[in-house]
Amino acid sequence: QVLVVESGGGLVQPGGSLRLSCAASGSIFSIDAMGWYRQAPGKQRELVATFTTAGSTNYADSVKGRFTISRGDAKNRVYLQMNSLKPDDTAVYYCNALVHLRLYWGQGTQVTVSS
Repeated sequence: QVLVVESGGGLVQPGGSLRLSCAASGSIFSIDAMGWYRQAPGKQRELVATFTTAGSTNYADSVKGRFTISRGDAKNRVYLQMNSLKPDDTAVYYCNALVHLRLYWGQGTQVTVSS
């Protein structure tokens, strides 16, 4: 079994920054990819950013230039640096990990951008 845990959410003013962290643990031989998704109230879950073991990254157009996904020295960790936050970024942010061809999700962390 694989456990995915996110942390780092909170309340921030427009224009501010937050850094989300995600760690995968459990019976892991290798992680193929990790990523961040978000779901705002009344909306579907959407891609924010992904990171593959090959080193490639992918971002939603809405966050390009503002968000950066990176991997920790421990290969089971991924981070999301969020800058220039906007009220539209308010959502529950979920991390996932693709392990042995199965996708595991965390419980999510709330990010609220408001003055």
